[in-house]
Amino acid sequence: MVAQDIHKAKVLNQFHIDFCCGGDKSLGEACHALNISIEDVKSALEQSDIAHESAALQFDNWRLDLLIDYIVKYHHHYIRTQGIETYKLLEKVCKAHGEKNPNLFKVQKHFYESLTDLHQHLDKEEIVLFPFIQELLSTEKNHQSLPDFHCGSIENPISVMIHEHDGEGERFRLISQLTQAYTAPDYACESYQLVLNLLQEFEENLHIHIHVENNILFPKAIKLQHKLAQL
Repeated sequence: MVAQDIHKAKVLNQFHIDFCCGGDKSLGEACHALNISIEDVKSALEQSDIAHESAALQFDNWRLDLLIDYIVKYHHHYIRTQGIETYKLLEKVCKAHGEKNPNLFKVQKHFYESLTDLHQHLDKEEIVLFPFIQELLSTEKNHQSLPDFHCGSIENPISVMIHEHDGEGERFRLISQLTQAYTAPDYACESYQLVLNLLQEFEENLHIHIHVENNILFPKAIKLQHKLAQL
C-alpha cells in the first residue's frame, strides 16, 4: 500500500503500524497484533486517498537509479544533518531536565547509538551496495555480462542492511516508549517540546527511508540481478 501511495505512511504511523521493517504483513495481521480495529484503519486510509488523490509519490514506479539518488540526497543527507542538530538539542534538554526525568538520559543514549550506527550504515550503502546496483543497471543498459561482486550475490549485503534496519526500528520503539510516544510533560519548556517533535520527525523519516529500501529498492535490485544471471 505504501509503495503505491506514500501518503498512507502517515496514517499507518498514527496507528503505530510498522510498514517498513514489518511491511511484509497484511493489514489484517498488523491490526490483529496491535489489537486495533481494521475498519478504523481502512476508514482513515480512505480519507487519505481523498486528500491526496492527485499528489501521491509512487516510488514503486521510479527507476532504481532515481530511487538511489532520492535516498542519498534526501534521507541520507537528513540523517547526517538533522540528526546532529537534534542530538545537540537533546543534550541541552538532558542537562536541564534529566534530573527530573531520568528517561531522557536513556533516550540520549539510544539516539547517540542510533546516529553512530546509522552513519556506518549509510557509508556501507553508498560505498558498497548502491554502486553495485548502479553496475547492474549499466550492465543491463549495455547488454554486458553480469559483473563480479566481492560479496557474491547482492542478497548478501542486502540481508545485512535489512538486519540493521530492524535494529533501528526496535531502537526507536524504545525511544517512543521512553517518551510516552513523544509526549511532553506539563513542565516541559519549549526546547523540551521541540526535541520530542524532532525525534518523532526523525523516526517518521526513518520509516519512509527503510520502507523505500526494504520494500522497493532491494526487491527490484535482487530481481534485476536474477534477470541478468539468466542471460
